[in-house]
Amino acid sequence: MNAFHPSPLLFILFLLMLFQTCIIATKKPYIVYLGSLSHGSSTSSLHHQRVTESHYNLLESVSGSKNIAEEAISHSCNRHINGFAAMLDENQASKLAKFPDVVSVFECQARTLHTTRSWNFLGMEKHEGIPLNSIWNFARFGDDTIIANFDSGVWPEAKSFSDEGYGPIPSRWKGTCQSDLDPNFHCNKKLIGARFFNKGYGILNATFNSPRDQEGHGTHTLSIAGGNFVSGANVFAMANGTAKGGSPRARIASYKVCWPVEGRQCLDPNALAAYDAAISDGVDVISVSIGGEPKEFLRDALSVGAFHAVQHGIVVVCSAGNFGPTPATVSNVSPWVLTVGASTIDRDFTNFVVLGNNKKLKGTSFSSKALAFNKFYPLINAVDAKANNASSSDAEVCNERSLDPTKLAGKIVVCLRGVISRVSKGYVVAQAGAAGMILVNDKDNGDAIATDLHLLPASHVTFNDGISIFQYIKSTKTPMACISSVKTELDVNPSPVMADFSSRGPSTIEESILKPDITAPGVNIIAAYPDEIPLIELQVDDRRAPFKVDSGTSMACPHVAGIVGLLKSRYPKWSPAAIKSAIMTTAKTNANNFNPILDFTGLEATPLAYGNGHVDPNSVMDPGLIYDISIDDYLNFLCARGENATQINKLSHKLFVCDPSFKVTDLNYPSISVTNLKTGPVTINRKLKNVGSPGTYVAQVKAPLEVSIAVEPSTLQFTAMDEEKSFKIVLQRSGKGSQEGYAFGELAWSDGKHNVRSSIAVNLGK
Repeated sequence: MNAFHPSPLLFILFLLMLFQTCIIATKKPYIVYLGSLSHGSSTSSLHHQRVTESHYNLLESVSGSKNIAEEAISHSCNRHINGFAAMLDENQASKLAKFPDVVSVFECQARTLHTTRSWNFLGMEKHEGIPLNSIWNFARFGDDTIIANFDSGVWPEAKSFSDEGYGPIPSRWKGTCQSDLDPNFHCNKKLIGARFFNKGYGILNATFNSPRDQEGHGTHTLSIAGGNFVSGANVFAMANGTAKGGSPRARIASYKVCWPVEGRQCLDPNALAAYDAAISDGVDVISVSIGGEPKEFLRDALSVGAFHAVQHGIVVVCSAGNFGPTPATVSNVSPWVLTVGASTIDRDFTNFVVLGNNKKLKGTSFSSKALAFNKFYPLINAVDAKANNASSSDAEVCNERSLDPTKLAGKIVVCLRGVISRVSKGYVVAQAGAAGMILVNDKDNGDAIATDLHLLPASHVTFNDGISIFQYIKSTKTPMACISSVKTELDVNPSPVMADFSSRGPSTIEESILKPDITAPGVNIIAAYPDEIPLIELQVDDRRAPFKVDSGTSMACPHVAGIVGLLKSRYPKWSPAAIKSAIMTTAKTNANNFNPILDFTGLEATPLAYGNGHVDPNSVMDPGLIYDISIDDYLNFLCARGENATQINKLSHKLFVCDPSFKVTDLNYPSISVTNLKTGPVTINRKLKNVGSPGTYVAQVKAPLEVSIAVEPSTLQFTAMDEEKSFKIVLQRSGKGSQEGYAFGELAWSDGKHNVRSSIAVNLGK
């Protein structure tokens, strides 16, 4: 009998079917979101276990086995957020999404920290970036406010977390200090709690079983938000002064959700679990300096977690991201969070490059080493020091093994920015024997120079200054230069200036919500740092210090979180939206020279960069009027965006029915964004609440050339506290100016003392 031999075509079809089956069966981490749980934190562990049991039962219905369901679920949120994280294939996820009890099913993200280190280059920042001035005395109180930080943990030994002079921990605190596996970790009456969330990383070493910070980012951001007063703070004797957080007397708690795995991953299930725990613990403010690709509001773990926090009266402050200046890169765009961009402060770390032709160029650095005073050194373009086996493109950026040491010894080398980190370039040229380095920008980076902790004397200069340097080198056979030592420069003018890296709007999820909301100090911020961890991520650099300079929206976010802590302490009954409104409507759009805030390019910045402006802590305590938003308003907003009404009801603690007349633009947001003004008019409805003394407010409009803006009524009279008044803004094309792109204006309500200001962004269409 002849053996059966399948044809090659049949065999290929079999392999394709097998491959397709494998693809379908591939499992990924998903979050299955089921809405709100209405029971309080005082319920028993048995109640929590019943919720978890319901999660197992739900997953069993699509997996076919209780054991498989229990093994698949990694996280079960069972306190205030109802949901779980599990390894699912696409078929299981699709089936679960159709269950009537399920609000959404979505893939988990691995998010990153919003420091410029996430880009593989280092920046710097200043801790005391916001002067408290008129609220200084109040800043010394507020020790009943609890600020939580979602980050890479905390270094409890840092002086910024000292509890000297603190009274008992507030009795409403229900959290814990999860230090059982790290006997050297401790909490106190300042740092009142610490937790860690580390599921989903596979086999971990012992350092993952502790809330201790192993990379410095969490310590830095937490001290910016709520660090205690520390006199004599400095980094290598520069910028000496008193360090303090935005809310220096607040109690603080750390929730470690980010780990040094594959570039500092912060997994969604851990972040959602941290939100569930923080709500139960009793925090007042949550600072979140992490982010990822924006997703639909109910299919994004950070957005979902923040909604439930706000539902319980907690203000959530998030970083906008570090993917600027590219438009539409802003993250953390939910309307219930306060999204913070980054801008400069009025302090620089300055040095100068002096060329042999006596041309003096201003640069920046934070190098702890200096060249001999006024001594000139031979100057060389890195391309002219190219190693024999290296390409010119590698040499010009001072890439590893691209330079010839025999051509560099004792010289100052000029390196082009890009490809490898700025600090790494310094290491490369130092290893090759160079005396110093001038780092020059390419055209794309323009005037955006960064203050780095270089290994050798160095200066970072602008693109145009770089052109001058290259022209000088070509003009003489013996080019020479010197680099001055770094000095701390105060009262820098103009400031603030928008940081190049700060992510820009518009939001890719909902353009009618202008994001970011606000900008705050995020460049060259000095804050606490673990003194047992090297300051720079180079194995050859072991420099350590209890304070560090760093840059990113990661640093801007906790500045605002600290101010929120002060507001919460003074106005404990204000809603999260009220506090957000006070911060946004009192923000400033002028720099310290009384001219409009500039972008890093030198051009005027727009609300797509700074939102409603730069935070002004001296005005937030007395905003006059606020735009308040209830949880029902947020739910109606979601309904208006097309979310299923039955599923939206599962987010509420009571029976909720969508208002069919509510439009997306009706959300009582403190800023105004019109998505497409091709035809008109467009009417925006808003409502203001009086939180000050009685008075009459008059509308003042600055309309762009392309748009006509009318406010009806144009006068609002308030006679009592908490009185609310409605008004509408009518926008239409004026027929003048540009016919496409964005146009910007503003609306301010003034009683002669208060100036309740809203940015207006109008997409004119194409």
